[in-house]
Amino acid sequence: MAQRKSGRPVGSSASNQRNRKPSKRQRAIYRRRRIVAVLVLVVALSLISFCIYSLGRGLGAVGDALGYGERVALSRKSVPDPIKTNDITDCSSANVELTLTPASQSVAVGGSLDFTATITYTGSSKAGCLIDGSDSSRVLTITSGKQTIWRSDVCESDSRMLLMAKGDSDKQTITWNADSTGAKCVADSELPRVNAGTYTAQLSLKDFPKTVSDPVTITVQ
Repeated sequence: MAQRKSGRPVGSSASNQRNRKPSKRQRAIYRRRRIVAVLVLVVALSLISFCIYSLGRGLGAVGDALGYGERVALSRKSVPDPIKTNDITDCSSANVELTLTPASQSVAVGGSLDFTATITYTGSSKAGCLIDGSDSSRVLTITSGKQTIWRSDVCESDSRMLLMAKGDSDKQTITWNADSTGAKCVADSELPRVNAGTYTAQLSLKDFPKTVSDPVTITVQ
């Protein structure tokens, strides 16, 4: 008796596998993969856009800096030239006058006497002149006969430059403690006091010795 062969046609298994639809799980996996791919693409595009934007900003900043330099250069060209001061010369007897006024005509032995030292501009130049109004340049000298007793410039002082013009005058107080200076700077408390007698006070410019005030007679008693 002949056996019956199976009725399944040859090749039907491969055909069924090809026609089988993906399961829900597989479809979910495919969807997730597509979503991830889209997100990666979006992130990549965002990074590219950011890089392009940053590069543009950087180039713009460089351009602004270059433009600022040009603007500064242009503005500097428009600044007026400074006023020249070459015409300002040092003051001398030709354009300044010295005046010395004592607070009193006499002073006690061991006392002190104030003098008002005045520098007045007498020139006519609009530029004026320069003078050092410090005690080292505008010097008060006390003498007795031909002997120098005291000078205000024995101890150096900082310069005090003055621009003197028409109508200007400068007044400073110089104090003489009725003592005698030597060749070196010594504190007043260590200087010897002068004896009673008649002394002469006069103001002068150190750089222009001929520029002097009228002499003033002082009595120490």
